[in-house]
Amino acid sequence: MKKEKKYIKVITKKSEEFLEKYINNPSPTGFESSGQKIWLDYINPYIDEHFVDTYGTVVGVINPKAEYKVVIEAHADEISWFVHYITKDGFIYLRRNGGSDHQIAPSKRVNIHTKKGVVKAVFGWPAIHTRTAADEKVPKLDNIFLDCGCSDKKEIEALGIHVGCVVTYEDEFMVLNDKFYVGRALDNRVGGFMIAEVARLLKENKVKLPFGLYITNAVQEEVGLRGAQMIVETIKPDVAIVTDVCHDTHTPMINKIKQGDTKCGEGPVLFYGPAVQNNLLELIINSAEKNKIPFQRGAASRATGTDTDAFAFSTGGVASALISLPLRYMHTTVESVHKSDVNNVISLIYNLLQDIKDQHDFRYLK
Repeated sequence: MKKEKKYIKVITKKSEEFLEKYINNPSPTGFESSGQKIWLDYINPYIDEHFVDTYGTVVGVINPKAEYKVVIEAHADEISWFVHYITKDGFIYLRRNGGSDHQIAPSKRVNIHTKKGVVKAVFGWPAIHTRTAADEKVPKLDNIFLDCGCSDKKEIEALGIHVGCVVTYEDEFMVLNDKFYVGRALDNRVGGFMIAEVARLLKENKVKLPFGLYITNAVQEEVGLRGAQMIVETIKPDVAIVTDVCHDTHTPMINKIKQGDTKCGEGPVLFYGPAVQNNLLELIINSAEKNKIPFQRGAASRATGTDTDAFAFSTGGVASALISLPLRYMHTTVESVHKSDVNNVISLIYNLLQDIKDQHDFRYLK
């Protein structure tokens, strides 16, 4: 039997309690504020100041007066649904808010968020007894629906439900076999957790950085990197180290030729691609090797599809890199990440920051 790789445990019991609270709190795209408050309350003891932009991106700052600025970033939003159409018989059809997977919906329990409070509902689905091979249906956006126990549209509206109400799954955080963190929206609130832990370690170990550190939890990534596109213009950083998730391609039904060869428990994935600044990437690799942190490699082609692109391709360009966390079952309610990988990403960013110099020049030609 293959032995588990050893790793330095930097996550505490208190940290895990924060992670569970943070994951269980709904934070749908465009409605991230309650999750952002939980995150800010946690990091507040470890930063010098913070600010929040108009759409809800939160930035904790260490050394705010420093001229040279380094960002470590994650995104805070959770894929979800919008109420789109209410039938006269009291059923609800939906529109995606981000990349919600219609195939996992049938029989799921959900929370409909209204001004009157949360209304419980379920994704209904016709019983197997009523379906035949000839007319078998597969879940699609136009045939999945919510049932909240109402007999007509008027009864639904009396509960405070209207077109535009946001809908989230109610599945909650758990630990699987003492190895995997499992839950909704680990993509990418686990990134917010990891950068918060970096801030904690810097404070607890009294590390003095020669630059300003901007710990950034951006909104609206799932609908096009919107929060990162906005905040890069506010911060105007010199360096951006972005965390996100990528696929564990060692689970069934995934083609490694198309998706690459990355696995939970084997360390963070460092990506190559035009959005990634090669000298910064080399510094990250050197830091990983120096500190004996295992890592994997991935190729991103034209763009990474993450907030890295928003920083790298911003006006003037920011030296940017992507440190990705292998994840199973992306955009489901049982997203799973390995504890060792989470610890190793935190350790890598923590050590990397100590290798970046004031006014560090990442240009290829000088």
